[in-house]
Amino acid sequence: MNKICWGWVLLGGFLAELAIFAIVIPLSFLAGPESLGYSAPAASFVATFVFGLWVAQRAPQGRVLHGILVGVVATLIYLGISLGRPVPIAYVVAHVLKVLGGAAGGFVALKRGASKVLSDADVR
Repeated sequence: MNKICWGWVLLGGFLAELAIFAIVIPLSFLAGPESLGYSAPAASFVATFVFGLWVAQRAPQGRVLHGILVGVVATLIYLGISLGRPVPIAYVVAHVLKVLGGAAGGFVALKRGASKVLSDADVR
């Protein structure tokens, strides 16, 4: 637990949730509130992927874990904002996609890091 970059994880989760709101709210004004069921899950995956990747690239190890934690933090922020009120099934799916998006971002960072190490070894 002491190898986790908690500051980056918290910042990434906050920025991911902020990005989700920045995408979903204007879309709901343009397309109507019924669009939330479609835009929230997609925005949740994309935002946590981007910020999970961003945080995981800064982690010395446990990159996938860092990405997952970004998704968990984003989910907890939303649950705190909504005060645990019941939500539509699309929002439950969005929360799962937040964690999966963060994990995917961490996995991409892991693979990028591995390919960078291999390419550095080829230079030597």
